[in-house]
Amino acid sequence: MRQQTHKRGRFKNKTVAIVAALALGGGGAAIITANASASGDKNASAQDGAVSAKSAGGTISCPDVSQKLSDVPKGSQAQVAKGLGELDNQVATAYQQMNKGQASGDAVLSKLNDQRQQTLNQMSQAMGQGGGQNQMQGMAECQMQPVAQQAGQQGQQDGQQQGQQGDQQQGQQGGDQQQGGDQQQGGDQQQGGDQGGEQAGGEGANEVPGNAGGQAGNGPAQNDFVDITQVQPNVQDAPQAQEGGSTGTFTSECGVGEAGLRNSDNVIVAPGVTNGAHHMHDYVGNDANDAFANNQTFEQAGTSCANGDKSTYYWPVVRLQDGKDEADANELGGGQEGNVGTILTPKASKIEFKGNAQSKVEAMPKFLRIITGDAKAFTNGDANANAAWSCSGFEDRQLTDKYPLCPEGSDLLRVFDFQGCWDGQNADSANHRDHVANANEDGSCPDGFKAIPQLVNTISYENPGDTPFAVDGFPEQLHKPITDHDDFINVMPDDLMSKAVDCINNGQQCT
Repeated sequence: MRQQTHKRGRFKNKTVAIVAALALGGGGAAIITANASASGDKNASAQDGAVSAKSAGGTISCPDVSQKLSDVPKGSQAQVAKGLGELDNQVATAYQQMNKGQASGDAVLSKLNDQRQQTLNQMSQAMGQGGGQNQMQGMAECQMQPVAQQAGQQGQQDGQQQGQQGDQQQGQQGGDQQQGGDQQQGGDQQQGGDQGGEQAGGEGANEVPGNAGGQAGNGPAQNDFVDITQVQPNVQDAPQAQEGGSTGTFTSECGVGEAGLRNSDNVIVAPGVTNGAHHMHDYVGNDANDAFANNQTFEQAGTSCANGDKSTYYWPVVRLQDGKDEADANELGGGQEGNVGTILTPKASKIEFKGNAQSKVEAMPKFLRIITGDAKAFTNGDANANAAWSCSGFEDRQLTDKYPLCPEGSDLLRVFDFQGCWDGQNADSANHRDHVANANEDGSCPDGFKAIPQLVNTISYENPGDTPFAVDGFPEQLHKPITDHDDFINVMPDDLMSKAVDCINNGQQCT
C-alpha cells in the first residue's frame, strides 16, 4: 500500500485519524510528564527570547496574500516577492513587541494593519507598472484570536467529530432492531467527545500542564498528539497502473543534512529576504541554498547527492520540546520566534521519484520549483495541507493534523507526496502552486497538465520516546502538525533527468 497521490483522496475518512483528545493512553501521560519536567529545566535565555502566543494574548491571523496571487508580471516579481517577505516580517515583529510588553495588543495590531496596507500598496503599484492588476484588495486587516478560544474551537470540533464517528460506526454495526440504541450510544459518545473537547480546548487549553502550551508558550498542545496504535488504517491503495502507465522509480541518495547548512531563509517564497521563513530548515542536495541563491548559484554549487543530483530539497526542522538551547536559541528563525528545543537530525531521508498510473512521465524542466503542504495551514485552512505524519510499522495510518506517538521500536515518519503533474510551460507560478497539480483519483493528470516524475520524500527520526516534539513554524501557527511542508527545486543535470525518466517509464528501479 502507499498513499494516494490525489490530496483529497488520500484518506478514507479524515475523522478516523482523530482519537478523543485526551484518550492518549500511556503515551499521552508520558507526554504530560515530559513536558512538565522540561519546562522546569528550561534555561532563561531560550525562555526570555522566545515569542509566546500566550503572553502576546493570542494568535495573529492575517490573510495570506501569496495564496491569492495568480498573475504577477515578470518585471514585478522581485518587488512582489520582497513585499511578501516584508508582510511576514511585520507579523513576527508584532509578536515580539507584544511579548516584550512594548505596546498593547490593540496598538500593535493597529500598527501592523497600517504597515501591511503600505506594503500592499507598494506591491500593487509595482504590479500596475508591470501591466498587472491589483489582486490584493481587502487583505491588509489582521485579527487577534485568543489562544484559548482558538484551541477550544479545535478541541470541541475534534470531540464532535469523534462523537459523529462513533454514531456512524454504531449505526453501521447494529441492525434495524438496535438502531435506536445505537443512536443513543452514538449520542453518548458525542457528548463525551464534546466534554473531552472542552477539557482539551477550553480555558487554558493550549497549556499542557507544566508546559504553558509548549516550552515557548505557543504550542504544541496536548491535543496535538495521538497514539498511532489507536488510529485505524486510512491510506488508500494506489491507483492500478494501466497499460500506458509508468511503474519504475528513481532514487537520489542525498544524506540527511548538516547543521552548518541550516538557515531560516526560503528562496522559493521569499528570494532575497533573510529569515524569510521565520523557522529553521534542513537542507539536502545542493549545498548553496539560502535567500540569495539563484539558478546560476545552484548550477555551480556542490551537492550531497551521490549521483550528482544538484537539486535542493528542504523542510522545516523538528525539535524536541526538552527545554534545551540550540545554537539558534537567541536568533531570528529560532528562539526569538518561538522555535526552541533540540533539533532532531533525521535518521534517513528517502528521496524517490515515481511514475504515473495512466501515462508515461516527461522530464521536469530545469529549476522547476514545487512546494507541498502549507506552512500557514492553521490560519489558512487545510486546502493545501498535504504532509503526513506516521510511524514505521504503521505506514497505513497517516495523519495531517496530529503528531503521532510511536510505540517503542518504531521510528517517527514524515511523508511528503509532491505534485506529479506539470502545466508544461512554467517552472514556477505567482503563488508557487498553479503550475503544478496533484493527480486525479485514477492517477491521471488534470486537463492541461502532463505527468512528471513524482517526488515522494520520506523522512524518519529515532523515536522521541517520552519527550514531546514539534515542527518549526511561523509564530502564529502554534507549531501545529498540519503546517508541515516540504520544498524542492530541480537542478538535476539533463542526462540524470533523462535517466530518471527512462527508469520510471521502463518499470525499472534505479539510483
